[in-house]
Amino acid sequence: MVKRMALDLKQSLKLSQQLLMTPQLQQAIKLLQLSRLELEEFVTQQLAENPVLEEGVNESSEERILTERERERTEDQVVSERMSEAANIVESIGEEKPGDLDWESFNRIQDFNTAPSASTKRESDDEFPSHENVSRSGTLQEYLLAQIGEMNFDEMETRLAILIIGNIDDRGYFQSSIDEIASAEQVAAELVEDMLDVVQHLEPSGIGARDLRECLMIQLRSGRLKNGVVEKIIENHLVELETRNFQQIAKIMKLPLETIIENVQIIAELEPIPGRQFGGLEAHFIVPDVYVFKVSGEWVVTLNDEGLPHIKVSKMYEKMADKMAGNNKEYLQDKLKSAHWLIKSIQQRQKTILRVTEKLVERQKEFFEKGVENLRPMVLRDIADDIGMHESTISRVTSNKYVHTPQGIFELKYFFNSSVSMSTGDSLASASVKKIISDIIGKEDVKHPLADQKIVEMLEERGIQLARRTVAKYREQLGILPSSKRKKYF
Repeated sequence: MVKRMALDLKQSLKLSQQLLMTPQLQQAIKLLQLSRLELEEFVTQQLAENPVLEEGVNESSEERILTERERERTEDQVVSERMSEAANIVESIGEEKPGDLDWESFNRIQDFNTAPSASTKRESDDEFPSHENVSRSGTLQEYLLAQIGEMNFDEMETRLAILIIGNIDDRGYFQSSIDEIASAEQVAAELVEDMLDVVQHLEPSGIGARDLRECLMIQLRSGRLKNGVVEKIIENHLVELETRNFQQIAKIMKLPLETIIENVQIIAELEPIPGRQFGGLEAHFIVPDVYVFKVSGEWVVTLNDEGLPHIKVSKMYEKMADKMAGNNKEYLQDKLKSAHWLIKSIQQRQKTILRVTEKLVERQKEFFEKGVENLRPMVLRDIADDIGMHESTISRVTSNKYVHTPQGIFELKYFFNSSVSMSTGDSLASASVKKIISDIIGKEDVKHPLADQKIVEMLEERGIQLARRTVAKYREQLGILPSSKRKKYF
């Protein structure tokens, strides 16, 4: 006999507490972690979406600025000078200068130092007319297509050339294969190979290569630099080049070391990223959120409101909301409430950034006075305790926010560093130690670079106690190669 269970439906009441993230609170948190440019875009979007918002003038902010200008008449000059310096630094980004060969780049091409290509050297030579003289406006593909357009090809050859160019990436390397294009267009692979060879004869030299080895060989060909040795080095010894093991190359090729070094100098003048000049080098300007100045012997922190739209609620819509009824009134009141909350959230964001920066200045006065070497160890909890906020809030405030100081422009996150012990019992910020290591390596003899253990010993002389593996870690974070790869033979 089968027994059946009876099921009952019941209603019951239960009281409980639960933390909910309201849309307004979510918006406030979002605004807090936005960068300055993101905030400008967000405010502009809100001005377009919310009809009750309009741009206005923040009178209190203007009055504060005028007061500060009266206290120190030269402050505008200081701002102008500092902004000019910052602009010069940013403008210098992307200026290509001839540099020494970085052998690490044979495996990591993006780290290769910018070096003039062989074709660039021939620009003024009338015997070798070059497309290098053509304006660099436009993309790499547009530049290559313009050269193809000057040549006499039939319809199929032109189509293949366009397909090949379309498969060249921003670095200038061919990313497809001969067989794939031949199969897609139902033509002989030999015809595609011939058109690839045509593309590889275009400028900039080295374009359309399938790997680094082919890229360098194309440049040797176009620059008439083949001598029987240099191409063998590229063909067979890229690994040894990457490790700068010139002695091993000389031993295998049974040639004097001086001959190998002479040919390596030729390779150093080649460009491993032929498409470099057409993209990826655009300068990105940093607009500081806060300025820190020394006025009358005191450090002053000022928010940068320039460029940030000042928004206010339209008085006209406020009056209309009082007179309306029904759905229109409800809609307008909802928009008014949203606008007031947005303005309040932005004000709170700016106020929090100002408070955090003021506490940073209090704790890091030696940095602002003397420079990076005097940066003190500090963690998020230190500032959080000072202003009575949670560490997560401080983390949001300091992310993607920048401060303009007499020492330069820094992200607020930069000031939070772990500590490094000193023999005196004091501690030093890790950023300061990195700066010291960078300065030590910057002054070394490039033909006899300092090993990590030697750097450890030099730091101990200054009272800084670090393990060799820690020095190696800091060096890697600074993007500095080990001593074996920093050594220069020429």
